[in-house]
Amino acid sequence: MLRYQDFPTDKKVFIFELDDVIYPKRDYLLQVYYLFANFLEFTETFPPQADLVTFFKNHLDSQGEDMIFEHAAEVFHFDLKYKEHFERLFVNAVLPVKLLMKDGIPELLTAIVNADKQICILTKGNPLMQLNKIKHMEWGPLASKLKVYFVDELKFRNLEPLDYIADELQIAKNDFIYQDC
Repeated sequence: MLRYQDFPTDKKVFIFELDDVIYPKRDYLLQVYYLFANFLEFTETFPPQADLVTFFKNHLDSQGEDMIFEHAAEVFHFDLKYKEHFERLFVNAVLPVKLLMKDGIPELLTAIVNADKQICILTKGNPLMQLNKIKHMEWGPLASKLKVYFVDELKFRNLEPLDYIADELQIAKNDFIYQDC
């Protein structure tokens, strides 16, 4: 568990990855899989939502995210035409349950804010998907204290993300700390 006391006190800015640092990425994936399984059962009447969700969960735990849709389509014999809908859900899903921060993270972020330090999120992956995750997080009063940057967007613009943040915030690189997975 990350605690404010474990970080150097001279840092002005704390930069965190979103996935598996602020919250467990698995929580987002399972909700998207649940939504897709509901959609497929409603549309095709098969497979049963619970069976497909169980498959997704087991696949995620044993083999990860790679090829999860293809493996499910092979096992449950549903049409590959649904892949576009599956992928779109990751970007624009309205989650049934808010995403919660990992244990200790709300206290850590609150301590950083109370120490008059700045918090940034620097997250990898599709910016639209990452933004959807951020939108579904339970930030509470911390929401207005965050500045968010997207690694993929900055790299697309040929910018080194940490250099860009340092320049934008007008700080030296040794004035921030970066915590990723």
